[in-house]
Amino acid sequence: MQALADFHFLRPWWLLVLVPAVLLVWAVRRRGDVRRRWRDAIAPHLLDALMVGERRRLAIRPVHLTALLLALGAIALAGPAGERERPPFLDDKAPLAIAIDLSPTMDAIDVTPTRLERAKLKVKALLARRDGGRTAIWAYAGSTHLVLPLTDDATLLQTFVDALQTRIMPAPGRDTALALRTIDAALAHEEVPGTILFLTDGVETAAERAFEAQAGSGRSQPVVLAIGTERGGPLRSGTDGFVERDGVRVFARMDMAALKRFGDDTGVPVATFTPDSDDDVAWVQRHVQSHLAQKQSADNTRWKDEGWWLTIPIALLGVLWFRKGWTVRWIAGVLLAVALAAPQQELRAQASASGAEAPRAWRFVDLWLTHDQQGRRAFEHGDFAGAAALFDDPMWRGVAQYRAGQYAQAVQSFALIDSPESDFNQGDALAWMGKYKDAAARYRQALKRRPQWPAAAANLALMEKLAAKAEKPKEGEEPPDIKPDEVKYDSESRPPEGEGKKLEMGAVESAETWMRAIQTTPTELLQRKFALQQSRAQPAGAKP
Repeated sequence: MQALADFHFLRPWWLLVLVPAVLLVWAVRRRGDVRRRWRDAIAPHLLDALMVGERRRLAIRPVHLTALLLALGAIALAGPAGERERPPFLDDKAPLAIAIDLSPTMDAIDVTPTRLERAKLKVKALLARRDGGRTAIWAYAGSTHLVLPLTDDATLLQTFVDALQTRIMPAPGRDTALALRTIDAALAHEEVPGTILFLTDGVETAAERAFEAQAGSGRSQPVVLAIGTERGGPLRSGTDGFVERDGVRVFARMDMAALKRFGDDTGVPVATFTPDSDDDVAWVQRHVQSHLAQKQSADNTRWKDEGWWLTIPIALLGVLWFRKGWTVRWIAGVLLAVALAAPQQELRAQASASGAEAPRAWRFVDLWLTHDQQGRRAFEHGDFAGAAALFDDPMWRGVAQYRAGQYAQAVQSFALIDSPESDFNQGDALAWMGKYKDAAARYRQALKRRPQWPAAAANLALMEKLAAKAEKPKEGEEPPDIKPDEVKYDSESRPPEGEGKKLEMGAVESAETWMRAIQTTPTELLQRKFALQQSRAQPAGAKP
């Protein structure tokens, strides 16, 4: 129903061709009506007797074929469209942040081998479905920590996911609201709308307000996949033991009713894992893609021209023109097309003689595809340089030149468009050329025309930093405004005699210590990292 509501024609004026198509059938039929031509000269009762071989049945004639071809051509040229087209600079995959709950209850064995291990298997299945989509891994309990930033390296992601254990978290408890705020802030700089997947066995009541506000904010979409069962199970400790309290094993049960109520109250999609299939993983991926589609339909203004599909029935109908008796005299149309093309050849010759840039040479494919359609076809096949030579649209031409590494030409193409997106794209091209000041000026202009643009603000800050760094003299160089005899040397900064060997030995020992430090398991590495982050986040005087 939504597709029907969005359906429209990009160039509706071409539908006026339908009028002469209908008139053509009417005129030919009227001309061939013998009875109409003689009814004023012969009496009706005599005319009936004189009519020989009059056809009463409906027959398909060449004029009907011609009218149908005109109608199909008119609809195709009108540009039927019902689906929006993605901007060229957006990634093909929406970013996904997977937040894995590492609170102690995730060690329950009601799900084999444990809830946490089953969550890891779901992550592996999800990464296989995303097929190169950018994914980040977060871990949370009483605190929230980044495990791995957005990347499309599925092997690296799975390595760090396998390393996660509940014992590595520095803060006990579970603060899902903090995890939501932290991850949403990290995804705020992404151009493509993202999704936050929570793999957990429960969401505390205090976090409902934060999730409700997030679901209605239009930013990153939260999704909850619950891992566990209502009957629950004991908490595993180590490899063979279980957590006990006063000699009794501690059980963890998942409150399914509370999770359903949480989803209904907040509007956040909630589902429970499927133990025997990956239907839950497919459910998550559908929500990721639908959220991206909804955001793009609201932000994007380009529509896909689906008129080219009608060239197939037009070609099939054209085959009937070779039947005996179905030939239509189209030679006059060919001669007219040649006559119209002749002045173009003359213009090309004049342009060559004057040294001006000649128009693009005519090719056979121009009969079927526009220059932009040809450029898009080359663009999708990775021939960016060839696409840049074909595009008429300056934005698409600039994108193709940017992808081909022709940054100077891309700046010129983008400059032909007066929009904040054009300023942003010019800044990107100038940045690759090393013109950081000029790039910063373009980003400022983009922010002036579209305030609160996270990507433009981030790029502006980076360009200002790189420009300032480029202006600073390198270490050991003399500033250009200081004379050689004005350079001062600090004797205290020089090491005493004989200390050079000691410094060299110290550097070797430090390197060996560092190498020993990284020869550890990813689990231990993450545990140290999280503990260090938590100690820095604690207020002064607080006990670790």
